[in-house]
Amino acid sequence: MDTSKDKQAPEGEIPQDVSRRKFLNTAAMAGLAGAGLSVGLASCKGKSEAPAPGGETKAAAPAASGELSRYEVPPGQLDSYYAFSSGGHSGEVRIYGLPSGRELKRIPVFNMDCMVGWGITNESKKVMGTKADGSLKYYTGDTHHVHGSYTDGTYNSKYLWVNDKIHGRLARIRMDTMECDKITELPNVQGFHGIFPDKRDPVDSKINHTTRVFCGMEFHTPQPNDGRDVNDPKKYYCIFTCVDAETMEPRWQCKVDGNMDLVATSYDGKLACANQYNMEGGVHYPEMMSAERDSCVFFDVARIEAAVKAGKTFTIGDSKVPVVDGTKAANTDPKTALTCYVPVPKNPHGVNITPDGRYYVASGKLSPTATVMEHALVLKWFNGELKDPRDAVVAEPEIGLGPLHTGFDNKGNAYTTLFLDSQIVKWNLDKAIAKYKGDKNAQPVLDRIDVHYQPGHGFTSMGETKEADGKFYVSDNKFSKDRFLPVGPMHAETAQLIDITGDKMKLVADHATYPEPHDSIIVRRDLVKTRQIYNLDDSPIAVKEMKDCRVERKGKKVTVYLASQAPTFGLPEFNLKVGDEVTLILTNLDKVEDLTHGFAIPKYNINFIVNPQETHSVTFKADKPGVFWCYCTNFCHAMHLEMRSRMIVEK
Repeated sequence: MDTSKDKQAPEGEIPQDVSRRKFLNTAAMAGLAGAGLSVGLASCKGKSEAPAPGGETKAAAPAASGELSRYEVPPGQLDSYYAFSSGGHSGEVRIYGLPSGRELKRIPVFNMDCMVGWGITNESKKVMGTKADGSLKYYTGDTHHVHGSYTDGTYNSKYLWVNDKIHGRLARIRMDTMECDKITELPNVQGFHGIFPDKRDPVDSKINHTTRVFCGMEFHTPQPNDGRDVNDPKKYYCIFTCVDAETMEPRWQCKVDGNMDLVATSYDGKLACANQYNMEGGVHYPEMMSAERDSCVFFDVARIEAAVKAGKTFTIGDSKVPVVDGTKAANTDPKTALTCYVPVPKNPHGVNITPDGRYYVASGKLSPTATVMEHALVLKWFNGELKDPRDAVVAEPEIGLGPLHTGFDNKGNAYTTLFLDSQIVKWNLDKAIAKYKGDKNAQPVLDRIDVHYQPGHGFTSMGETKEADGKFYVSDNKFSKDRFLPVGPMHAETAQLIDITGDKMKLVADHATYPEPHDSIIVRRDLVKTRQIYNLDDSPIAVKEMKDCRVERKGKKVTVYLASQAPTFGLPEFNLKVGDEVTLILTNLDKVEDLTHGFAIPKYNINFIVNPQETHSVTFKADKPGVFWCYCTNFCHAMHLEMRSRMIVEK
């Protein structure tokens, strides 16, 4: 398959336009023109017509094959980084090793998984949430953003959080076991897109670790959304939610104008923010596209919490979560305002804070620019020292077509995905600020590199912490046809690894990803501490010895206490009667690291695993008579095939 049209041009040569990019760029322009917009795109020509902003040329070709060996991780060697990635509409979270790109684990969160038994065991169903009849309330999900817990601005390896955009849920993952332990459904929320935990509590607090997770709502709805006011757009609005990191209960919510996208938090614990579109409050596409600018909304966390404590709140529908009014109309006095709306170009996509905590960067999406806002200036607005929120903007460099998401290194540089240009652009914050101030010699854009094809999220190693190290950048790309063997109409997508240690970025690896990852974080391996076996005492229902295996009957309710120890189950057989309501408890008594047992019952939709010293249970109705061989599904021993127990169901 010839893909030469989409390879990079030699260094110093401006590439010719290619059909794929020309089509997408033209289609995008036509769509914007049809909406009657004027957002600065007209000045940006196709690649064959003019050099990129600043006159710089494209980056050199990918690293030569001889150089690639330095990025390989030989057999038996460990990766330097963990990458924790959302799985999109698979509903899961994935763990990769970097730089190898090896997929290490898939963590089921909002999805059923018959390998580990997520959504099958009683313990997992309790976390996922069930209806009165015991069935799952939801068994679909759409994970977008994964973020870890912090201590003083860097990861502490306690928790990960991930959102479910479909059903408005927030999930927490324990990093010692890499398993979900809590899911909370946010009240009055649809389109829960952006999340970010606090990097520390306010500087005057004795707490310096994550205690809150901030959640942005994208789809504005009538509030309450109970069938009334469905045709009254004035009753539609979004709410920003603060969730307690430990209890996972919502602390408060804030009513806002506009639809929120991503969320960022400051390193001093004072501010959270979300980039926004549809400040018009429209419910149809044309209504959402009439204004020239949208906003990035900043939340003064301490003021909001003081307002909540003072009872200056209301509630929505059946929810008892206190809500404060953060709309523009209710926050005109900066000295008492709970929110600050900083105008930015139309339809921004993504907001991130620099590792030094000084600047927020929101990407233009429909403008070829990124907007840089200074943290100190936003605080000055809240203190009444800055008249216009727009004065918090200190730079707006032109970087290319379709900017989406930005990561950072440790040298003051930003790396932004360009969806329409199919590129990553490297630009310098100080030079962007100097140019905004009038320095005509300042050229913010330092380098750009082709990726294949349209990049969505991009992220740097440790880039969401104060310990950004400037080593790697990963671009998660869409529409990745012809990068891998074809596997049918739905193609694999691409995570491309880029070396950012030098002046020029180098593409060093293509890693196939199962659709559709959204965002990730890259964490140094020394920061991640996992346990190797479980604690038997953690489960109150654990079967602690093989001699304790038994069947207890109370009328039609039957409990089977079972243990596994390679290569046997504690009961060679157990008897039930048709109509019994059965709870089967299984404990793995093996203490050897990685000696996992599975348990499956044919014709009964039961399949799950128990890791060393772990206990799980399932509840089912014995509704089919006969003999059913319960067997171990996870290879555990030379006599693995013989590891069975006979379930006899009598009429």
